[in-house]
Amino acid sequence: MTESYMKQLDHIANISLEHLTKKHEVREAGLKIGRGVIRLSANAIRAVHRQEFKQARQLLDEAELLLNKSKEILASFPDIYHAGYLADARKEYSEGHLTLALISGVDLPMPDDLGVDIAPFLNGMGEAVGEARRYILDSLRRNDFEKCEYLLDLMDAIYTLLVTIDYPEAITGGLRRTTDMTRGILERTRGDLTMTLRQRNLEITLAAIEEKA
Repeated sequence: MTESYMKQLDHIANISLEHLTKKHEVREAGLKIGRGVIRLSANAIRAVHRQEFKQARQLLDEAELLLNKSKEILASFPDIYHAGYLADARKEYSEGHLTLALISGVDLPMPDDLGVDIAPFLNGMGEAVGEARRYILDSLRRNDFEKCEYLLDLMDAIYTLLVTIDYPEAITGGLRRTTDMTRGILERTRGDLTMTLRQRNLEITLAAIEEKA
């Protein structure tokens, strides 16, 4: 092997190691960011269910700061930025904001407002339907029916939107699976709410009859 080939191979080895070392460091940073965003978003959703909306917003603001750091990754290693763990973080972040909006009654955020791409936003919207179901069930246990039908209507509207998005899973990030899950959640919630309201109406009717007796 000639000296020229040896120098070329050494150069290839050097640039390969430099590139892959940098990519590994960026990947590790991306994993840390993703875990942080998911944790903060999950805590924000728990705060929403406790009616601690200010606390939820603060947690989501912290998550936003972390997500902004991930945008630096996009410029150098877009494959890492679009990898599963960071896409999941953007989905959870979207879910947190959408859950907060649905339950607190404010306007829904748009993907551009959150700085996330469409696929994780739509998947986060589907996940937020599950959080709305949880809120409805908690409300029913407290005999608090004020927002239940309103939230069920919103869940139905979200499902209607999601079912119209018919593109390959590779483009939508598995949205079809999320939409199927959303349909099941919607059907179960409608059944639970209908049964509870009928039971409540029956109790009111029986109580009225007893008063007249």
